[in-house]
Amino acid sequence: MEVNHINMQSDNRDPDRPAHPGIFPTHEAGKSDHQPAECSVDFPVSVVLPAGGTGERTGLQTPKQFCSFLSRPLISYTIQAFERVSWIQSIVVVVAKENMDLMTDIAQRFQHRKVRAVPGGSTRHRSICNGVLALGEGEEERPKVVIIHDAVRPFVEEDFLYKITMAAKEQGAAGAIRPLVSTVIATTSEGYLDHSLERAKYRASEMPQGFTYDVIYQAYQRCSESDFEFGTECLHLALQYCGTNAKLIQGPPTLWKVTYKRDLAAAESIIKDSLSQSACVITGESAQAVTLAGALQKAVGALDMELDVIPDLMGENGRYLLTDWNFIQVSVNSPSLSEVEALLTDLEAANRALLHPLVVIWVRLSSSDELSVSGRVAEPAAIMDLASAAKLRNILLYGIQLHQSKDTERWEKSMLRVAEITSALIRERSPALVGQLLQA
Repeated sequence: MEVNHINMQSDNRDPDRPAHPGIFPTHEAGKSDHQPAECSVDFPVSVVLPAGGTGERTGLQTPKQFCSFLSRPLISYTIQAFERVSWIQSIVVVVAKENMDLMTDIAQRFQHRKVRAVPGGSTRHRSICNGVLALGEGEEERPKVVIIHDAVRPFVEEDFLYKITMAAKEQGAAGAIRPLVSTVIATTSEGYLDHSLERAKYRASEMPQGFTYDVIYQAYQRCSESDFEFGTECLHLALQYCGTNAKLIQGPPTLWKVTYKRDLAAAESIIKDSLSQSACVITGESAQAVTLAGALQKAVGALDMELDVIPDLMGENGRYLLTDWNFIQVSVNSPSLSEVEALLTDLEAANRALLHPLVVIWVRLSSSDELSVSGRVAEPAAIMDLASAAKLRNILLYGIQLHQSKDTERWEKSMLRVAEITSALIRERSPALVGQLLQA
């Protein structure tokens, strides 16, 4: 089966570009992106997302946090970035009163299970204060650390959240900083240059910021009406009213904020691009399938792609059904599509809002003398029928036929070929090849 029209060359990615909310850029091969081994938190952590702004700088009528791209509002991507982190217990989203119903609908529609919406205030600090107070109410355990983050910064990674969280617990407050990209100047009232600041001595304050609950709660209890009305910097309140000097941590370039209309287009492009960066490989109980998955994992590494290898989707592994967009089912010496059918059933039961086409690839390893001619003819028809039904649910199913070889050099070439086809199918999501059984 020819697939020449698909570009199989690995594209050159900018390392400073943000990752998809469900993907971590760096982790050990074979370990889950969603629960890095080094991120162990044994105390309650919650998040406050102020989302009451009007988004005037975008020039749009809809506040930017509710603007949609790829059929999903921006704030949902930000929430997902926190929900994927197992040690974050709850997320309070603070919205304008008139948007409470909208936020509730978003949480239900996109199955955000850790989210609670509360009404905001007339200013940023009043809204954040409302969120902090909400965390101290109800039956849920009051958090030890509160992370405050902008609802319009969707690309935040777990490893950096961990750094902020641990520093906040130890120091009382912590915040992200970035180098200034422009020189800051002061002007006279007549519009002339007064003086400039030495850029090397200053940093831009970014989000996320973390605080122990007691520090941020007391800061808001003690701050003035002027602070509530005109202030924006939470770290300054912690210093001024609690004497807590925040630990400042250099943040990654991924912390950029959607501010202007063009930023929405950039965020959409990043998410589209990152859909092709990872996949979940399901091996079953076959040792041969595990070996094949390991070889495939090594081969796709050269194509700027990462694979998580799991035996099944039971227990903790079930989270992949809700977070991943690409699945590879490995079968050994089995002409039956029963394993793929089971995977599709699990995906349907997860009841995901499939905003982008989800890719399922069946990689079938067989011996060269296996199957009769009639079996080979029936197999493509079976996968085509299953793919046609799956496509109605926005799932694109493809197949790759791989013959076992004892020749090491030939086997390595076959693995590279499988990796190239897999990467191309996931990246291009080609409807024309749905249901095809490609030969590797």
